[in-house]
Amino acid sequence: MALGALLASSLALSLSPRAQAAETLLSQGRKATASSQEGEAFTAGAAVDGDLTGTRWASRWQDAEWIQVDLGAVKNLSRTVLTWESAYGKDYEIQASDNGTDWRTLKTVTGGDGGTDDLAVSGSGRYVRMQGLARAGGYGYSLWEFQVYGTDGGNNPPPGGAVEVTGSQGDWQLTVGGQPYTVKGLTWGPSVADAPTYLPDVKSMGANTIRTWGTDGSTGPLLDAAAAQGLKVVNGFWLQPGGGPGSGGCVNYVTDTAYKSTMLTEFAKWADAYRSHPATLMWNVGNESVLGLQNCYSGTELEAQRNAYTAFVNDVAKKIHSIDPDHPVTSTDAWTGAWPYYKRNAPDLDLYSMNSYGDICGVRQDWTDGGYDKPYLITEGGPAGEWEVPDDPNGVPDEPTDVQKAEGYTKAWDCVTGHRGVALGATFFHYGTEHDFGGIWFNLVPDGLKRLSYYALKKAYSGSTAGDNTPPVITGMTVTPASAAPAGREFTVRAGIRDPDGDRITPRIYLSGNYANGDKRLVEARWRSTGDGTFAVTAPEKLGVWKVYVQAEDGHGNAGIETRSVKVVAPPVTGTNLALNRPTTASSAQASYGDCPCPASRATDGDTGTRWASDWSDPQWIQVDLGQARSIRTLQLVWDPAYARSYEVRVSDDGNTWRTVHTTTTGDGDVDTVDVTATARHVRLQLTARGTGWGYSLHEFGVYG
Repeated sequence: MALGALLASSLALSLSPRAQAAETLLSQGRKATASSQEGEAFTAGAAVDGDLTGTRWASRWQDAEWIQVDLGAVKNLSRTVLTWESAYGKDYEIQASDNGTDWRTLKTVTGGDGGTDDLAVSGSGRYVRMQGLARAGGYGYSLWEFQVYGTDGGNNPPPGGAVEVTGSQGDWQLTVGGQPYTVKGLTWGPSVADAPTYLPDVKSMGANTIRTWGTDGSTGPLLDAAAAQGLKVVNGFWLQPGGGPGSGGCVNYVTDTAYKSTMLTEFAKWADAYRSHPATLMWNVGNESVLGLQNCYSGTELEAQRNAYTAFVNDVAKKIHSIDPDHPVTSTDAWTGAWPYYKRNAPDLDLYSMNSYGDICGVRQDWTDGGYDKPYLITEGGPAGEWEVPDDPNGVPDEPTDVQKAEGYTKAWDCVTGHRGVALGATFFHYGTEHDFGGIWFNLVPDGLKRLSYYALKKAYSGSTAGDNTPPVITGMTVTPASAAPAGREFTVRAGIRDPDGDRITPRIYLSGNYANGDKRLVEARWRSTGDGTFAVTAPEKLGVWKVYVQAEDGHGNAGIETRSVKVVAPPVTGTNLALNRPTTASSAQASYGDCPCPASRATDGDTGTRWASDWSDPQWIQVDLGQARSIRTLQLVWDPAYARSYEVRVSDDGNTWRTVHTTTTGDGDVDTVDVTATARHVRLQLTARGTGWGYSLHEFGVYG
């Protein structure tokens, strides 16, 4: 996931105490650089030469200037002393970096008054920088001396202590700085810019860890924000084809040495950059790729690729260990069937990781049956997903209720903690804010609203939700008619809604076209309350199965959300369909593409599951012979997504001479119900402009009279 920039807040990193050698002055005589200098006499080196009153660095006369010193190697930092000349910094940050590129804030000073600033800091780094934010006057920044104190980093443990998998077969534990550490975590969804807003809430839940899927130059601010809350991070590295079934990005792990070399170099770069960061807990290489390779290969080649992929994961693990011996390396997949490949090909992993949802309690038995000799971490988990639940009467996955989801998280945590000495914890899915189809299924805080699942995990991690105001509870949601709601007309939704705290409830109704047109957004429906938890909701114009959501908000940042499906069908038309199974012809028809052949006759067969499809060009036509002259008053056109933006309805007595009875240039692809007054034997749609890059396609061409 791409992570944006973070404006770091004041951040004095809280670290576990450990024995240290006496601090020494690390900066004197080291190489110093700066964003600018006022003249040749005021270089950056003058601020680290040990001359407290004779030489100084001075910047240009603007706010965003900096000076930094290279300590030569990563050092454990304890103090910075800034001896200002009269042109001093009123607001500034002390930052550290391991590579001179990615910076973390150790201290923020606001309202400085010049003189000498003696600042205690905690952390480590090779480079230390004073980043100016605001000057005290009209001049620049000027330092007589910029002194950095600390101890030699050497091979000392990272800030907070080394992270280790300790123990022996069946009796393992994770330790941080020698202290037991059970991962109580969440996968992280918001942007880095929102980390200061949401991470305190993550902390308040009793969580101690977040998990990411990608690590790069934007990760530093997220780590800084996590460290400010005392949280750890499982830093992910993405490999193709990540994400399991349906994911793209096929790679040949047997032959593509260039890709593997590039990824190895990239991962090593960021492991080196963040190995000393106090928020780093471990490294996680790949996500569901052993399963995802089935999208690219089959048979013996699939086996070869899975073996090659897990061998490459082992190469990455060895490389990371050579750079960072103080943090474990793991790899995540989506099924325990991947573990035999890791067992065979990746002995350098410190532990396995697993994404498991409804079947999470089966992981323990699979681990036992597989005879594995490493512990594991659940890196995604929660309630049952789309792929694990039965279909509802409309043929789409039957989403669990809010109550069932909350119970799913509780059960999942019980199963993790029940596998003592082997399961080292979990980062459950998902601390996300997206208010869309997937967000409602899994997110704890969609649109920032807390759900029953949020409080279930809070109770699991912290032991209590006493005193919390909790969400409304929705029960017994029904949709009528569930499988035959006419497009554009009202259907009925009923739901029992109560609030445990007696709060006033505000209901909302949303629709998602995920199954109808692939649009995962939630759009507020047109609806009206008819009293006692009953709502009249206007169906979409687009046919297909839609999800209907009742969202009940309590005014205290909580929401209960339930959903059921509704099948939107063409509105009934009175009279007889004169075109049903009558001879139908067209200017063209697709012989093969997707579900084709799609001859013209499929537009008049009475089955909305079949369709006619034309060539991908303008103009086209389709016409039906009614057998004799008939009185016509209504046409109903059920379009496929490949629809007509402009078309004419033409009629004829002999199939040669045509007259136009209806014209439109504003077709939108929904069901078109067209009133006409005509008597004719032949009816034609003259299609003049497509609404998409495809051709024209009709599920039904009904002519009523």
